[in-house]
Amino acid sequence: MQVGVYYSNSDIRLEDRPIPRIGDNDILLKVMACGICGSDLMEFHRIKKAPFVPGHELAGIIEKTGKNVTEYGPGERIFVTHHVPCDSCRECQRGYKTQCEAFKKINNFSPGGFAPFIKVSGRSLKTGTIAIPEEMTYEQATFIEPLGTVVEVSETLEADTVLVFGAGVAGLLNIQLAKAYGAGKLIAVDINEERLKAAKQFGADFIVNAKDYTPDFLRQVNEGRLADSVIICTAASSAAELAFDSYEQGGKITFFATPEENEKNQIEWYRHWRNGLTVQVTYGATPQSNYTAFSLIKNKIINVDDMITHRLPLERIAKGFELATKGHGLKILIKPQENGE
Repeated sequence: MQVGVYYSNSDIRLEDRPIPRIGDNDILLKVMACGICGSDLMEFHRIKKAPFVPGHELAGIIEKTGKNVTEYGPGERIFVTHHVPCDSCRECQRGYKTQCEAFKKINNFSPGGFAPFIKVSGRSLKTGTIAIPEEMTYEQATFIEPLGTVVEVSETLEADTVLVFGAGVAGLLNIQLAKAYGAGKLIAVDINEERLKAAKQFGADFIVNAKDYTPDFLRQVNEGRLADSVIICTAASSAAELAFDSYEQGGKITFFATPEENEKNQIEWYRHWRNGLTVQVTYGATPQSNYTAFSLIKNKIINVDDMITHRLPLERIAKGFELATKGHGLKILIKPQENGE
């Protein structure tokens, strides 16, 4: 089979690999759709592992099961995630399951979602798999994991003002979920006008180009107040700096994306000393958050269909990464079972 191999953001190659052989405790999954994640584009982080086959936002149909697998059988449609907690370490017992070392290090996919078939093993089968109903498409199911990462840290309170820097997929999912949870006002900031239009479509009350954004703008549209929750969904260093000027007392800043490795921001901490600020950096989604995301998509509370702007066969994966790297479109899906344009 041919797979998409990552060497860099601008160098994604189709290479031949054997279809994985499964063991008694594994399944062979036929990948029907896999999304290009924003984290796949973090070249400074991903290139350390290159060459490898990425792809973790996926859904498919079980082709074959090992003899000890009883939970699922051939022909079943599933979502599965590559990272799951061990549920027994100190971090898991304290409730910080995405900080579990097994969660961070173990990848239960071989080779990766940008392939026609993958072997799924380990705890991904035990706690990281969700059967998807016929009324849910494979494309919709690819959003379970990215929405799960939003669910993981969403604590929007009714009437809260939420400011989102970056209106890509993560930003739009944050906007939609905050609105579903009853946020009082939503403001989106981005440099890309098409993405700002999308933010308005998905529920933002106010949109502003990043080059025009100031905390004074926020006060003007928010009755003199700043934001209760600031969510950073862009790697732009300027967004990280502006976030610390844009929160209300008792507010929270959440980093869904971070500036690149070795890039530093200077923070004058004395200014924030008595403001009750919470700063949170988030990574990944627990199985519980993924199941909540599944329910939100299944019940049509979160609209994911309209976020898909490109559907490409595996042979055009390099084009998909080019589009994503340049910020063209929103969610780009790779369909390994399809051919041609």
